Parts: sequence; structure tokens; C-alpha cells
Amino acid sequence: MILTVTLNAALDLTYRVPVLTPHAAHRVARVTERPGGKGLNVARVLAALGHETVATGFVGGATGEAVRRLLADSAGPLTDALVPVSGSTRRTVTVVEPAGESPDPAATTLRLATEPTRFDEPGPHITPEEWAAFGERYARLLRDARVVALCGSLPPGVPVGAYAHLVRQARAHHVPVLLDTAGEPLRRGIAARPDAVKPNTAELAALTGSTDPLRAAQDARRRGAHVVAASLGPDGMLAVTPEGTWLAAPPRPLYGNPTGAGDSAVAALLAGWLEGRPWPDRLADAVALSAATVRAPAAGEFDAKTYDDLRDRIRVSPL
Repeated sequence: MILTVTLNAALDLTYRVPVLTPHAAHRVARVTERPGGKGLNVARVLAALGHETVATGFVGGATGEAVRRLLADSAGPLTDALVPVSGSTRRTVTVVEPAGESPDPAATTLRLATEPTRFDEPGPHITPEEWAAFGERYARLLRDARVVALCGSLPPGVPVGAYAHLVRQARAHHVPVLLDTAGEPLRRGIAARPDAVKPNTAELAALTGSTDPLRAAQDARRRGAHVVAASLGPDGMLAVTPEGTWLAAPPRPLYGNPTGAGDSAVAALLAGWLEGRPWPDRLADAVALSAATVRAPAAGEFDAKTYDDLRDRIRVSPL
């Protein structure tokens, strides 16, 4: 099975409004409510693709119960192994302004008037006892895991070096591990030598000081990551690996709500890893699934038709 870790799970709310105007009241045209946090998004996509997936991390309070209820409704073989805590799971709110379909008849995604506006709560405070309980569950789950993804931010109370510790545990169990986080948790986690990291360009620049994605990805490999798969937003994905370096790009510019697109890319990379596919194929799949996610109403989902249409049309070039 594939194990995903979401230490700072969330209840994701997506509001669609005709126009977002600061300092004004808004009538919300549509509300979408989903289980969220990067690792839960990854888990839901993997399960929808048919991969046996176990999701662990923390949930608490009435919001946490809502997350678990919604998670139980997810499609595919997804097991809830979340650890209950006394604090309340956070909420995230994404506000999008649909501007209708793109005028390009070949486009397969929605065009938005602006980039989405997002509000992220900090998450519950995790006690030392709750962190220890998670550690025991994580160690048990690693026994049956074939690959593990450590995703997202850290809630208050969790040590900043938590991901480094979890990476080392996975490696001790000979389980490949992908890390997708940012800031100091990424800096410390990458030093523990994960099998792969999946930063975006801003996270790479903050880590390395370089705004050139290729140079930054090469630097990140020198810092400890075996593979660096960097999200380039609408420009696709770059992978720097021991076998080579590739750039995967969509056939046209992508328009839509990018929330969760990077999480879908992680899901595709994990699936390709499990199936033993070569890196160019994994990248093509990751970019296609990311594109399909901007067509879906919320993170953790994808439009199957868009995914099928794009899978064989992604350009993958060696660098």
C-alpha cells in the first residue's frame, strides 16, 4: 500500500463568487467542502486511481470529524488511520472567481478572472503525548508500506525537525519516501536524504537562494535529495535524477484553479514509482494529472476526461 502523512489536515472550503471585492460583502454562488491538507489530497487522488492507500496524521474536534466523514465518502481503496487529538482541525478557505469558459475551443480547463485567494488557519496545538502516539502508529504502518509521502505544513507543537525524523524512520524500514513541504521543515528534511522531494519554484528558491529552477534543483540534490521533482506551475515539471534530467510541459497554457494541482502531481509520481515506470513517463503523468485537477471543483479531485485527453500529449524533453 501507499502511505500518506498529513500532520496538518484541514477541512477545505472552496467559495465561488462572481467578483471578489476587498472590504465588501459577497454572495457565495457555490460552496465545495472536502477533506484537505496536502497528504489527504494525495491520498484521495491515489485511491481514485485505484491504488490501495492509507492516510495518517492528526484530526480533532468537530472539524476533524467532518474531515473523517468526508474522507469515508472518497472513491477507491482509502483507509483512514488518522490519530485523534484534543485540538480542532483547521479550516482552509479558497475563494475563486469563475470567468466562464476559455475562448480557446481547444482548452480543457476553466479560465479564472484572477488567481484564487486563500486563507489558511494554523492548525491545532499537538501535545508531546499526541506526537508520541502518532510516532507509534507511523512505525506500525511502515511495516506494510511500499512507499510513503510526507506532505504539508507542521501544526503548532510538532518539532520543526519532524519530517527529518520521519524520513530517517522510513529509510530504516527500507521504504522509499517522498517529501513535499516548505521552509525550515524542508531544509531539515532534505538533509535526512529522502528519496525524492517535490518543491515548487518559490520553495526551491527559498531553500537554495537561486531563482533558476534547474540550478536550484541541482543544488537541492547536493543537499541530500536523491531526486528533485520541481513543480513549475503552468510550465509543467522538472525532474533532476541520477538517471537524467527532464522537463515535462503541457501542450498549451493551463487556466483554472491550481489548488491541489501539486498534490495530484505527487500522487502521479508515487503511482509511477510503485509501478516502476521510467522518469519521463512519471513526469508526463504528473503534468497531465495536475492539469486535470484545475478542471475539478476542489483539491484532491481531477477531471477524468481531461486526464485521459492529455496523458499522451505532454512533451517530455531531456536537459
